[in-house]
Amino acid sequence: MSDLNLPVLDLSLLDQGPDAAARFRDELRAATHDVGFFYLTGTGVSAELEANLLKVAKDFFALPEAEKLSIENVTSPHFRGYTRVGGERTQGRVDWREQIDIGPERDAIDDREGPGYNRLIGPNLWPAAQPELKDVVTEWHDHLTGVARKLLRAWALALGAEEQYFDRHFGDPQTLIKIVRYPGKDDPTPQQGVGAHKDSGVLTLLWVEPGKGGLQVERDGEWVDAPPVSGAFVVNIGELLEYATQGYLRATNHRVISPRFPDERISVPFFFNPALDARLPIIELPAELAAEACGVEDDPTNPIHATYGENALKSRLRAHPDVAERWHSDLLAARTAS
Repeated sequence: MSDLNLPVLDLSLLDQGPDAAARFRDELRAATHDVGFFYLTGTGVSAELEANLLKVAKDFFALPEAEKLSIENVTSPHFRGYTRVGGERTQGRVDWREQIDIGPERDAIDDREGPGYNRLIGPNLWPAAQPELKDVVTEWHDHLTGVARKLLRAWALALGAEEQYFDRHFGDPQTLIKIVRYPGKDDPTPQQGVGAHKDSGVLTLLWVEPGKGGLQVERDGEWVDAPPVSGAFVVNIGELLEYATQGYLRATNHRVISPRFPDERISVPFFFNPALDARLPIIELPAELAAEACGVEDDPTNPIHATYGENALKSRLRAHPDVAERWHSDLLAARTAS
């Protein structure tokens, strides 16, 4: 543990021989059992790609309002596209940020009788004024998909499973990239950039604009800062890994505090998850690990579903009530009735 409040792990150890790889897996298991968050270096992401990502992010948010609203997410039944400042909620409170959501490029499924989570499948919305955004995001997605797969194989071995455990149970991965801008606030009290929450899936790789703080992680009932580390991602596990390990690994609450005006902050979380219809089975942990599994957190306001699509739909409906009300009133009514 360092002065950074979170462990720092080096992914390149996996390529430095059996002893180094074993050390990385031990550090990975400890970090996600004890904290649920860590910094990850050695991912092979080039400084050029990081710079390109930051440029297209800033260029997008600098577009005229009409250009951004031309791909507003209320026009997408699949929760894709642009969300204006204040358009998303966490625990019912407004998040002070704007963003664009980008998922797998798919044709929409026209089946109102099928599982509700199928409505998350569909095309992205890209700004006509910025064609280069799609190219940079695609390169970012492809590289981070490789990083995520490498991490999951290391986790499988660290948890006593065979290396391809997650590969076998993931199906066609459901990814989500959010490009987020937190505008500065000049209020005398800190503002909710994004409220306290746990991620609903398996794995999150977060890139933060160099030098910009604001991320906080809950540790032992207190909020600690997780400042950006040059060349590193902030990695955390989601609720599905908590479910799959029956609480041996624990999803951790985190939040973002808005920067002070005139500063702003760009961040890009990458969520790597199983196919929407994938049901992640419970891992049979070695006895010494199973003895430390404290069970899945029982929160009646936030049930953890084994099928990823149910978890994802739960999160999207409550985070974007305007999209939900416009396109999915039947799903909202069904949840109210139950």
